[in-house]
Amino acid sequence: MGKFSSALSGILTVLVIAISSSIYIVDEREQAILFQLGEVVDVKTSPGLYFKIPIAQNVRYFDSRILTMDTEEPERFITSEKKNVLVDLFVKWRIVDVKQYYISVRGDEALAQTRLAQTVNSSMRDEFGNRTVHDVVSGERDKIMEIMRQKANVDAKKIGVEVVDVRLKRVDLPQEVSDSVYRRMEAERKRVANELRSTGSAEAEKIRADADRQREVILAEAYREAQKIMGDGDGQAAAIYADTFQKSPEFYSFYRSVEAYKQAFKNKTDILVLEPSSDFFKYIKGAAEGKK
Repeated sequence: MGKFSSALSGILTVLVIAISSSIYIVDEREQAILFQLGEVVDVKTSPGLYFKIPIAQNVRYFDSRILTMDTEEPERFITSEKKNVLVDLFVKWRIVDVKQYYISVRGDEALAQTRLAQTVNSSMRDEFGNRTVHDVVSGERDKIMEIMRQKANVDAKKIGVEVVDVRLKRVDLPQEVSDSVYRRMEAERKRVANELRSTGSAEAEKIRADADRQREVILAEAYREAQKIMGDGDGQAAAIYADTFQKSPEFYSFYRSVEAYKQAFKNKTDILVLEPSSDFFKYIKGAAEGKK
């Protein structure tokens, strides 16, 4: 009984191993190729549970998702102006014919990316060679990427893959060219700045000259108006004096004598030599006699 149980257990173990080795699973992210003695006998592109002959057949899996090929270092290309530019790009691709992919590159992802890189570089050299720096930097950048994708896709189909997208991440001038461009830009900006300063200085001188001219005109007009007002005032004062003199000649004579006294004795150090009987002291004598 013990021997029978051991034998049965052994048989079951062998069956389990045989069944497990005859089953393989393909999920939604993969494609699979079934080989028999090294030859491709079947391709599985749909997810599911499949069977194979143990030992005689084996399975190899391939990623069916979109893969990325990214350049490690920027590539140097020449534009139609014979100027060097550094281009950094990446390519999105995926396997669409896994059997052709295996036959062409032995299912080696590195070989497939090398093939794609050669194709993309070749088409990029053609496109950049027909365009200026402005076109590749901004003017026709989207158009260039689409053309490169189409050209790369034609060759990619030969190895069973599809190029989904080609993107230019960065397009720069080499360092030595960038330094030269920056120096020219700096010189140009300085030239423009000097022109603006010269123009500003000329405009400032013009404004100052015009302001000085307006100042002189305003002062001249103000002086003329002041002289006119003073003349009118003097005329009115003379008329008042004349009218007052006609009404009271004696008062007018007294007023003029008082003004003369004020001017004559303005300073204490002034000396005036006159005869006592002079008419200059007429009203002073009168005031003295009145006090007596």
